Amino acid sequence: METIFLQHPIDINTLKRNSTVMALGFFDGVHKGHQAVINKAIEIAKQTGTTTSVMTFNPHPKEVLRKQEGEMKYITPLLDKIEKIRNLGVDTLYVVKFTRDFAELTPQEFVDQYLIGLNVIHAVAGFDFTYGALGKGTMETLPFHSRGKLKSSIVEKLEADNQKVSSTRIRALLEAGEVENVTKLLGEPYSLRGTVIDGEKRGRTIGFPTANIKPIENNIIPKTGVYAVMLKVRDREVSGVCNIGYKPTFHKEADEPVIEVHLFSFNEDIYGEEVELTWFFHIRDEQKFPSLDDLVKQISLDKEKAMKLLPS
Repeated sequence: METIFLQHPIDINTLKRNSTVMALGFFDGVHKGHQAVINKAIEIAKQTGTTTSVMTFNPHPKEVLRKQEGEMKYITPLLDKIEKIRNLGVDTLYVVKFTRDFAELTPQEFVDQYLIGLNVIHAVAGFDFTYGALGKGTMETLPFHSRGKLKSSIVEKLEADNQKVSSTRIRALLEAGEVENVTKLLGEPYSLRGTVIDGEKRGRTIGFPTANIKPIENNIIPKTGVYAVMLKVRDREVSGVCNIGYKPTFHKEADEPVIEVHLFSFNEDIYGEEVELTWFFHIRDEQKFPSLDDLVKQISLDKEKAMKLLPS
């Protein structure tokens, strides 16, 4: 897959001359609903004997238009999104830098410059996709703005448990710690890439050494609590139990949650290593224990439960 980064106004040298079927959307998470849109574009491209492309945007429009305080967290930060879209079999990915100038394009200008200008012969998007200033362009208005120069297809909403599969819903589930339900919507367990960093090393003193994981990108972190997880390190997948939290047994206050993973059957030095952490099951919420002995007993129970939940 070729990835092309665009910034308004488009540099004429970046334009693709070959005709293409394009899927449009922000695609945070590349969840099952997004996959339906992209797979529809792939299907049409095969029928028409042309290429498949995807257009996404970075950063999220909310970061630019709403002046959100602090860095926005994503289900799939850009590098992860690119990888997931590549795995679907897309030929070309356009990543458009979302700026105020880009946001001020009229719907007609967007279609002329970013669809017709990129030689799109068929555009595919979800029913709620909008384009142009204030989102005034919709999939219903696209035939008018394209003036018959391209076709379009609308992919209706995908539901699970009588609710729309959406990035907003996945965010809410992660914030509630419901990682099992996130798996159903993503089509795979939620994961992030991180680096193993130095921690307080308290775990090794109580018989449960842990790897402290610092996310590489601005991922959403699930709710504080204890989870059954897998850690991919050095091309190996190792099961473990993960605590996300502020360690209330040892600290009265903490600025941000710490991600600690105790790995089963693994005793290697991995400080500084890049790893991938995947959440499978929520075991319990974080809690403060009256004594160190009580904490150790609970960690033993957590480990036992995680080992039963995870594949051996």
